[in-house]
Amino acid sequence: MPLGGVGEFGKNLALYGYDGQWIMVDCGMAFADEAVPGVDLLVPDVSFIAAQRERLLGLVLTHGHEDHLGGVPFVWPRLECPVFATPFTASQLGRKLGEVGLSDKVPVTIVPTGGSITLGPFEISYVRVAHSILEAHSLAIRTPAGLIVHSGDWKIDPEPLIGAHTDEARFRELGDAGVLALIGDSTNVFVPGHSGSEGALARSLAEIIARKTGRVAVTTFASNAPRIQSIAQAARESGREVVVVGRSLWRTIELAKENGYLGDLPALLDDGEAEFLPAENTLFLVTGCQGETRGAMSRISSGQHKRIALGSGDTVIFSSKIIPGNEVSVGAVVNRLVYAGAEVITEKDDFVHVSGHPGREEMRQMYDWLRPTIAVPVHGEARNLARHAALAIRAGVEQTLVIENGAVVRLAPGAAEVVDHVPTGRLAVMGTTPVAIDSDSIRARRKLSFNGMIVAIIVLDADGGVAAPVRVMLRGVGANDLEDQGEAEDALRRGLEFMPRARRRDDDEVEDMARKVLRAEARRTFKPAPGDRG
Repeated sequence: MPLGGVGEFGKNLALYGYDGQWIMVDCGMAFADEAVPGVDLLVPDVSFIAAQRERLLGLVLTHGHEDHLGGVPFVWPRLECPVFATPFTASQLGRKLGEVGLSDKVPVTIVPTGGSITLGPFEISYVRVAHSILEAHSLAIRTPAGLIVHSGDWKIDPEPLIGAHTDEARFRELGDAGVLALIGDSTNVFVPGHSGSEGALARSLAEIIARKTGRVAVTTFASNAPRIQSIAQAARESGREVVVVGRSLWRTIELAKENGYLGDLPALLDDGEAEFLPAENTLFLVTGCQGETRGAMSRISSGQHKRIALGSGDTVIFSSKIIPGNEVSVGAVVNRLVYAGAEVITEKDDFVHVSGHPGREEMRQMYDWLRPTIAVPVHGEARNLARHAALAIRAGVEQTLVIENGAVVRLAPGAAEVVDHVPTGRLAVMGTTPVAIDSDSIRARRKLSFNGMIVAIIVLDADGGVAAPVRVMLRGVGANDLEDQGEAEDALRRGLEFMPRARRRDDDEVEDMARKVLRAEARRTFKPAPGDRG
């Protein structure tokens, strides 16, 4: 039963149930869009499982990307269940829990890479896979009703530089044992062939950077420790010092080293140490590849970074893909850099990025290894799921199911089918608290973002006398707010003058008068379109 990540990208969350008991796999987040103004993050609505949390045996994390664990700090208080993660993933989660004051409250069990756990009727084995983050795993979930493989995020990389290869031998063993169902990643189902190797990318980056004479800046996902290794290796081969720009990159490097990775990185500099480096010996490793407003690359491109400016003779490499929905923000950063005179290279221009998700040939390979009876595509929009299902059928799978969040799928006994639906949805994170996106506060923000705001300040004494000048504030409602403000204040004063003192002593009466007067004044001044109720 998926509560997130099916029919959409992000906020992945899957529930598996047997004999009245449940496990949860992943609990991610997604970035909000303009439909939820003033909100940065969205998390899955876990009301269904929270209502029976005594039956939830644990939350099992496949890896540390935000779309798989970013929701934990915000929804765990409603679940209060044990959490299971491998060392690097547990370190990432620990940092996030500390940010919301939950470090000592969430029971996290560290599972060795490639290890296993038993939760009630669920025997869960971690199967190593390559991905764009350390310690990614698929899960082999064995129950009395059959063996399920939950792929998580994965790819086949013959040269991952650091981290694990995808464990082909283990997947073949699972296939020989008999796999009831594969719950599989659909992210790159439209990409032909293979996703590419991190080792080959490192060599390509080295060749590209070696041709440049000015300063080079490379931006990528901060959590991508294998890419950090690739970029550092390319810098070393081209005789450049690596200057790390962005707290999240430093955090990933620190956590990776704590867990035994990235031990052979060259000495890294911070941006305060880069001022006197020759241009031809400088490589900036920068956060903000998705055009995030607070990301270092966005601040550099807009001239707001305190120490770094890029321009004529410099090169900026986006070693990343654009996450759907971020095209405008990334485009704005790229355009500012180009206007400043820098050369910008993206994956459309040269070989500067490889995906962490499998292309179609890799997906076919996984089906050859596992030979599942049932395929349930997840991690993608509807068109991704449908194309994945078609691929699975061509690979010989007997039955596929294209589902949506909230679908209750019976995998066994009998033929697989959707037997029910449960309510699900998105929650907006406000501070550290998830709230429904149709809550009063979100509706008010949405209305303000379209209509602007008019606020009246009326001070009356106990007898209903006017104790201070009437004030009106206008925000985003007219072409000339100062002039319109004066007219609105005049109208409100007239409304008070015509209001008997006895009524002025009733706050509700005064509020109702102010609302009616200002609404009428707004209609007169701004002349809303026919049918607009104001």
